[in-house]
Amino acid sequence: MDDAKSRTRRQIIEVAAEILEREGARAVSTRSVASAAGIRAASLYQYFGDKDGLLAALAIHGFDLYLAEKQTLTRTDDPVEDMRHGWDSHVDFGLRRPAFYLLMYGTNHPGSRPVAADKANALLRGFLDRTAAAGRLRVPAALAAQLSLAAVTGVTLTLIGTPAGARDPELSPRMREALLGALIADPDPVTSPGLASRALALDAALTTTGESSLPLRPAETALLRDWLDRLAR
Repeated sequence: MDDAKSRTRRQIIEVAAEILEREGARAVSTRSVASAAGIRAASLYQYFGDKDGLLAALAIHGFDLYLAEKQTLTRTDDPVEDMRHGWDSHVDFGLRRPAFYLLMYGTNHPGSRPVAADKANALLRGFLDRTAAAGRLRVPAALAAQLSLAAVTGVTLTLIGTPAGARDPELSPRMREALLGALIADPDPVTSPGLASRALALDAALTTTGESSLPLRPAETALLRDWLDRLAR
């Protein structure tokens, strides 16, 4: 796509984003966006196909905004505290930009999600891999990521659907701490980590450093990962 077309596409998305945040997804139509952008509806179809294509592009734009904010978070030496900050920033984004959040996580197409969501999930998985490497994760990182995403999106969508004056300020912190209590093992200065924690830590280390660094054949690496998964249960 040449520079002129990129600028036009970006302009359309910015105009559509303004309508989305001001009036909600129902107000985002090819006609309303084309009129606000000062172009013909036929031109908009060339870039996005239809309204669904435009909304999909807006969801990706929302994830770009979300990831840009996530990148500003300061990383500490405590992965569990970083998870707390990550949770709070996720909920805060949803409450500040509810129309975008509903588009990003309240999909109208069950069984599908924007590819951009994978980048957000990779950030979450990074926190969990660090926690596992420290020997403090009770369950495999992949399961922990699913549980974390289900919990934080559920809380955020619940708060978005509640009038601002009726929101319980303790709902998000309580759910966050309940989740961490289920996922995180407290450090024990006396007792050595158990076998399951050691297995999770090694599996996380393999994910962080990369399987290609191992002096193993692919089949041997797959077998090792399978053994670690069994030991971690």
